[in-house]
Amino acid sequence: MTWNPDNLPDQTGRTIVVTGATAGIGYFAAEQLAGAGAEVVLASRSAAKLDLAERSIRQHVAGASVRSVVIDLASLDSVSHASDELGALPRIDGLLLNGGAMSLTRGATTSDGLPMQLGTHVIANVRLLAGILPLLIETGTQQRQASRVVHTSTGFVKQFRFRIDDLSDTPASPLGAYTHAKTVTEVFAFELDRRLRAGSVPVASIVVRPGVGVDAKTPERIGIRDASTPYLRNPYTPWAQGKDTAAWSAVRALTDPGAQGGEYYAPAGRFRGLPVQVEPLARTHTPPAKTAHRVWSQLEELAGARLESLVSS
Repeated sequence: MTWNPDNLPDQTGRTIVVTGATAGIGYFAAEQLAGAGAEVVLASRSAAKLDLAERSIRQHVAGASVRSVVIDLASLDSVSHASDELGALPRIDGLLLNGGAMSLTRGATTSDGLPMQLGTHVIANVRLLAGILPLLIETGTQQRQASRVVHTSTGFVKQFRFRIDDLSDTPASPLGAYTHAKTVTEVFAFELDRRLRAGSVPVASIVVRPGVGVDAKTPERIGIRDASTPYLRNPYTPWAQGKDTAAWSAVRALTDPGAQGGEYYAPAGRFRGLPVQVEPLARTHTPPAKTAHRVWSQLEELAGARLESLVSS
């Protein structure tokens, strides 16, 4: 289809959960989804910021249907509480896994003692999925249309290679730890889709890359992106996009009627552009089966969650 971010497919009646929804790409994805008619559930760790994000969306989207759930991805207990709350909703048609800490501190860990980047960008998502996958499956079954789980990655995965057979071997540098976590994200996302397909489960697992979104080109939103919020300089600003357009890949993956599990969406250009389906990396999309299985089993163990019985139903 010809994709037009200003004329999204009607999302009326659908419920979509967005993590990391109080700033940046997550916020603008939520605003755009609400503008298309979806009921959007904002998930983030700060109740005060969630309130600001809700008010901002209602200000910019007439009649927006939006609610919030507090979730701290650096605490597996918090993730479990949030998944219980989300699992009590009438339906969930889509889940955007956008949240995660951007720690610049070497050796930073979560409250559970996990590496901060791997813990918040991957392991917490496994725990969250284990809690709400039954509702995603139920929704997909009732609607006769697969629910969607959208995982956010980064272009750094293509640039840098990291071993993933042993997840306890986490890179020391913050950038390395982040890229390693996103590499694991891609391997897990594609393995999840393979297992969902094998079990004929009506849930699609899709990966997206936002490109480069910078503050300098991001529209102002009170308390979200304005003079009161931190401004981060970026050397790629002349070639980059705002965080509103960086959200397009995720929004397309969640709303395009033709999107399928196992696909990868990214900007048409290197750093920006309309979202298009791109070829995923072979080393994350189709790694050796034993590597994908090892990543899966390690993530289940670290998350204290079991997905296998759910995806093989």
